[in-house]
Formats: sequence, C-alpha cells, structure tokens
Amino acid sequence: MSTTQQLQSSGMLSREQLIYLFDRFGYLTSLPDVKKRIADAVSDNQEAVAVTTAIQEEIFLEMGIDPGFGISCLGKVNSSYKTDQDLMIQFYKFVAKEEIACDEAELGPDEFAERMHDQQKLHEQQLEMLKYMRKFHLDDQSKILEKLQQQLEESNFDNAASILSHDQIQEVVHKGVSPLFSPR
Repeated sequence: MSTTQQLQSSGMLSREQLIYLFDRFGYLTSLPDVKKRIADAVSDNQEAVAVTTAIQEEIFLEMGIDPGFGISCLGKVNSSYKTDQDLMIQFYKFVAKEEIACDEAELGPDEFAERMHDQQKLHEQQLEMLKYMRKFHLDDQSKILEKLQQQLEESNFDNAASILSHDQIQEVVHKGVSPLFSPR
C-alpha cells in the first residue's frame, strides 16, 4: 500500500471486509508467535485485550482502513448487520476467538486447558439437555426455556445455571413449578 493512499474512515465496513478481518484475526491468533506476543504482554502487566485490539488495528491497516474507524465499526456490527444471520454467527465466533486468545494468555497453558475441558463438558451437558427437551411438546419446551432463563438471570448468568437435569425438566413439565424453588 502506498503511503499516499487514504485510509477508509467513513461509512460502514462491508460484509466482505468484516469476513476478511474475522478470518485473518482467527489465523493470526492461532500462530505460536502471536500467542507468545499476547502472553508476553500479560507477563508485562498489560491487558491481553489491548494486544488483540492492536492486532485488529494492524489488520485494518493491511486492509487500507483507518484502525480507529475499523474498531468503531465493530461496535456497530450488531445494528448494521442484524438481519444477516451468517455474518452475525461469524461475528460472534470472532468475538469468542478474541476471548479465547485473551484467556489463553491470562490463564497459562494448564489452567487454560482445564477451562477448555470444563467448557467442553458444559457444552456436552447442554446438548444432552436440549436433546431431552426435544421429546416434549412445544408448549412444554417453552416452559423449560423460561425456567432456564429465570435460573440464569437469578445466578447472574453463571455457566452452571445453564443446565437443567432430567428430573428438573420433568418437574417443570408436570407441575409447572420451579424445580429449584427453595424458601429463603
């Protein structure tokens, strides 16, 4: 890119530009030297997210986009592309990749591996719960999801609250009562 070329600094990033950013960021943050760069910053008492943001800014420069403008566009993806389900899924994957890159640097290899294992177990339990829920009528599924939402809100969205046991689901369906109700 020539130094006289103007950087894009207005409008909104296109779908293609966003997909390029998401893919490039995912690739870069999977490289050992980039992982080390983030971990070294954490060791130097810097925020991991500051490094991942700097990486995004570098990608924007590669793309001919003003980095500050590019970062501000990321904050508008939800509103600008809310009807583009595929792009929104890719956006949330991008956000998750950034969180994972930060967690890996902040936690270290052993604790990070343990967290990933715990996340995998949680996802398996959630999938099992969803498969079990599908056996019920749609109205009952709605009751179950309402109970799950209530449970998550009451626990301030603790991951452990994202699961209902088969017994809890049965109780919600058959009695229509909260399976976790306990007098205070």
